[in-house]
Amino acid sequence: MVHWIEGQTGLWEIVIGLEIHAQVTSRAKLFSGAATSFGRAPNTQVALFDAAFPGMLPVINAKCIEQAVRTGLGLNAHINKYSVFARKNYFYADLPAGYQISQHELPIVGPGLVAIDLSDGTSRTIRIERLHLEQDAGKSLHDRHPTLSFIDLNRAGVALMEIVSQPDMHSSEEAAAYVRKLRSILRYLGSCDGNMQEGSLRCDVNVSVRRPDEGFRTRCEIKNINSVRFMIQAIEYEAHRHVRVYESGGRIEQETRLFEASSGKTRAMRSKEMVHDYRYFPDPDLPPLTLDDAFIEDIRTSLPELPDQKKSRFINIYGLPAYAAGILVEDRETAEYYETVAKGRDPKTVANWVMTSLFGALHRSGREISDSPISADHLGQLIDLIGDGTISSHIAKSVFESMLETGQEPLAIVTAKGLKQVTDSKVIEQAIDAVMRRHPDKVALYRGGQVKLLGWFIGQVMKATDGKANPTKLSTLLKERLTES
Repeated sequence: MVHWIEGQTGLWEIVIGLEIHAQVTSRAKLFSGAATSFGRAPNTQVALFDAAFPGMLPVINAKCIEQAVRTGLGLNAHINKYSVFARKNYFYADLPAGYQISQHELPIVGPGLVAIDLSDGTSRTIRIERLHLEQDAGKSLHDRHPTLSFIDLNRAGVALMEIVSQPDMHSSEEAAAYVRKLRSILRYLGSCDGNMQEGSLRCDVNVSVRRPDEGFRTRCEIKNINSVRFMIQAIEYEAHRHVRVYESGGRIEQETRLFEASSGKTRAMRSKEMVHDYRYFPDPDLPPLTLDDAFIEDIRTSLPELPDQKKSRFINIYGLPAYAAGILVEDRETAEYYETVAKGRDPKTVANWVMTSLFGALHRSGREISDSPISADHLGQLIDLIGDGTISSHIAKSVFESMLETGQEPLAIVTAKGLKQVTDSKVIEQAIDAVMRRHPDKVALYRGGQVKLLGWFIGQVMKATDGKANPTKLSTLLKERLTES
């Protein structure tokens, strides 16, 4: 879905490419045995190699290789059986060796594809250019002292998968859908936890604009965005900035920029380095990485059912609309929760409860489905109580709220509060007669042709029975009573 910017001189098309840095799920770093736990005290997870002590040599972590191949297969990408690690040279205080071990000309994963779903019901395929492995750098801390900066090397050497897309996206919505889909795939695979708040998934966004049917213009890179919301804001601001510059007669400089969440704007950080600036060359301490077919096929056979496959199954087996199926499979734990509840029950009814009542409650409380106070078994029991007539749909909503607060089984709440549905015809008829005696004028109007008053009568009887009257039985009996002469 192309998003056009209408400038003063005509239309402009946004062109977006993303570089996603995904931290590999592994207990050790890419080339050392140091731990990778988040939130530890500064410089407590640093091996001598990570700190670039003289004479220290890298030892490759086989788990990281397996996770990269696993991710490549999950992205429908080509796995390169021959790849090479290279040194990418640049100088920052938090990069003690003065270079980063990465992959350049020969990455471990080649071209792939990711399908995304958009809000207008359409789908698009985004091309993956490559996935390569590399070390993360350390972290510079500027808020610990008024005049000094500190260095934390806990992240130094942590394995990253850099997943590079082609410039196939043309709106901030497409970019957001791509990041969400990629994060979903990584979580299903177990190769990255996708936690953007902890820095496990970070985005570098390349943005440019062009006239319709024009070639690419100069792009700017916005570094290290750790929120989908911030990424959307950054893209919108940067694209409109480019249009303003071009339409005022200026030119865009290729540069690296930072996004400031406080202002919603990007600002220049440095001129963009070109490939030759990094002086790549094969790392002399690491031989080429060679994979055999058996290694790749073993990983392929262990892949889980991925979001697209699960979505297709939910549509075909459960009869769900594509939109609902897409939402339910975005997160693996949500999909598993839904399937647990749907077993032996109406799948569309279950989808409605999960997507409206449960999602709404979790959103209000800031919880994930893994921390839901209502288990899948308990939600299923609530739906069963509606199905067998024990409670009405109206009563079920109040029971659901009590389940959120207490975590109790629904039947225990229904029993304790006396919420069982009234199905006894005599009891319902008595309530109807009482309402009719109190409102003879309304009875006369109904019998005179104002049949829309039926809903008003139903409401009055429900009120008289504390909402417990069986709605179907009430409607039938009420119609009989009101038509009697």
